[in-house]
Amino acid sequence: MLASFLTTIFFSLSVIFAARSARVLGGQTANLARICVATVLLAMWAHLFGQGLHGGGLPWFFVSGVIGFGLGDMSLFGALPRIGPRLAILITQCLAAPVAALVEWLWLGTNVRAVDLVCATIILAGVAIALAPDHGMEVSKRTFWIGVLFGVGSALGQAGGAVLSRKANEAAALTGYVIDGGTAAYQRVVGGLLMTIVGFLLIRRTQPKVDAPKPEDRWERGSIFVLANALAGPTLGVGCYQLALRSTPSGIVLPIVATSPLVTIILSFFIDGTRPSRRAVLGGLLAVVGAVLLKDAQANWWLVRKCLNI
Repeated sequence: MLASFLTTIFFSLSVIFAARSARVLGGQTANLARICVATVLLAMWAHLFGQGLHGGGLPWFFVSGVIGFGLGDMSLFGALPRIGPRLAILITQCLAAPVAALVEWLWLGTNVRAVDLVCATIILAGVAIALAPDHGMEVSKRTFWIGVLFGVGSALGQAGGAVLSRKANEAAALTGYVIDGGTAAYQRVVGGLLMTIVGFLLIRRTQPKVDAPKPEDRWERGSIFVLANALAGPTLGVGCYQLALRSTPSGIVLPIVATSPLVTIILSFFIDGTRPSRRAVLGGLLAVVGAVLLKDAQANWWLVRKCLNI
């Protein structure tokens, strides 16, 4: 459970650094740069201290990266400019958890207790309250629904990547390999890097060229944010994420990770001075309550049963 909470913190920091690097370098360039840096960092860990590109889970981790890092992130970047970050993240986070829990139950036979589902629902409700748009969106219906479809694609990518990581850990264990979080993240980011490169090239070919001059010192100003984003997100964040999925069902891990936008709101207040709305605070408190209950679900469930003499 601790790994899930650490994932949330690292992902929240990653969002802040990603926003700053994107403002300097551009979204797609910053995204590709952070994946490249993360691949190098994770490769050093995996080949020096981990299992490298070995183990029975490698094919599954690779496909997990293609779907999660590749298709999931590409869909998210497609949703962001159309329906905005709040609604895009809301759709992604609140759909990924139940979809992952359902797929894992149907495919891997992983059962989640009723008390865990209740706590997860409380967390997702808090996220929905905090992140839901305040007013009607001033975009065309066509743009809105295309953005929603991209958001659903992002959720499916995140859910699929999580379930495939669970399958990868099972396959690795059957072959006698205990894959650490850093190695799992490395085997996963390899597939994500390939998909990101393909997506970057396709976008460059289809987007019209802009003749506006680019600042000569943009890499000098943006490199520190790219490095910080790569460390917090694809490296430490995904490493903790894979460690959490190794021992905990995705239907429990994903609701906790879904609170990362709320943690980002808090961190943005201290770092950038951006004050959160009252609704964001209330939704965040509700999500925190759900996370605390989920952490102590076993003890709480035992207490309830004892009080009811079940």
